[in-house]
Formats: sequence, C-alpha cells, structure tokens
Amino acid sequence: MAGRSDPTPLPAGTDATLLHRYRTGDETAATDIYVRYAQRLRALAGQYCTPNYAGRFDADDVIQSVFRAFFHGARHRDYDVPPEGELWGLLMVLALNKIRALVGRHQADKRAVRHTASVSDLDSHAALAADDSAAAFLRLVMDEQVEALPESNRTIIRLRTEGYEVGEIAQVTGRSRRTVERVLQDFRARLSRSE
Repeated sequence: MAGRSDPTPLPAGTDATLLHRYRTGDETAATDIYVRYAQRLRALAGQYCTPNYAGRFDADDVIQSVFRAFFHGARHRDYDVPPEGELWGLLMVLALNKIRALVGRHQADKRAVRHTASVSDLDSHAALAADDSAAAFLRLVMDEQVEALPESNRTIIRLRTEGYEVGEIAQVTGRSRRTVERVLQDFRARLSRSE
C-alpha cells in the first residue's frame, strides 16, 4: 500500500489487504470487497430509492455506480483505507452522494418524476381513462409503429417506454447516445405522422 514504510505483511482479509491486492492487479480482491459491502450498500440505498423513482434508478444502479467510482478511484490511489480500517464509511458517503445526485437530477423540472407516466400508467391517465377507445387506439398506433421498426430499434423504444434514460439505453444496447437519441426522435416523428 502506498505510504507504508514497515515491511510487515498486511493481515489477510482486512480492507487494507484487499485494497492492496486490488491495486496490484488481483481482481478477486475487487470481488471480495464487493461481497463484503454490497449487501449493506443495497440496504442503505433501498431506504432512499422510493417507488417514485422506479424505472429511473434503483438500489442496484446506485451500488454499481458506487463500486465503479470506488474501484476507479482506488486504482488511481484517490481512496485509501481510513484509520479505523474499514471502507464502509467511504462507500456509504459515495452511495449517499450518488443518491442525492440522482434524486436531484430526477426532480429537475424537465425530467421530474411527477411529470412522467410510464406506459403501464396509460390506462389510468385521466384523458384515456375517460375514453376506452382513445386508449385502445393509442395502443394500436404504438404497437403498429413499433412493429415496423428493426429489432434493435424496438428494444430502444421498449426500454424508453419502461422509463430508462438515454444513457442507460445506450449502455444496455451497446449503441451510442446519439444513435439512441436519433432512434427516439425518428420514432416520435413517425407517431406524429400517424396522427
């Protein structure tokens, strides 16, 4: 570990040992750190990832982001094991900051959760609930337009209607953000033309 002047070997299984092993290229150490803290992080994140944000992010998204940031920082020696000998405090702060950023992002006016309705919410939407034929027609038009698309584009549209963000869709499908945005714009234009 950087800054250690005494040659005494680190005790096996401590966070300091795991971090040292990870920095020297032992990827199993990353797995060990993950296994040690993922459950606690999931419980912590679960307290803040309310159903209001379902489809936007969940506890697993937070955990992935925290460990991605932690391992990147640890590899570049931005993070070290604190004097008390546990990484928990650091991981907890990373998780809380990530949650705070996600909540803030999804409460912003343009993408506020309160302004979003998922496809499954269409039946209960006031305008469509009052007119079953309008809801049926909307579903028919959507299905018709989606079926006319190539399979890769259908996946993008399906993920978007399930509430995924453009960046998440790009990551899941292996396509660039720009491609995902273009597919979504083209689909909106197709729907406009079919009205």
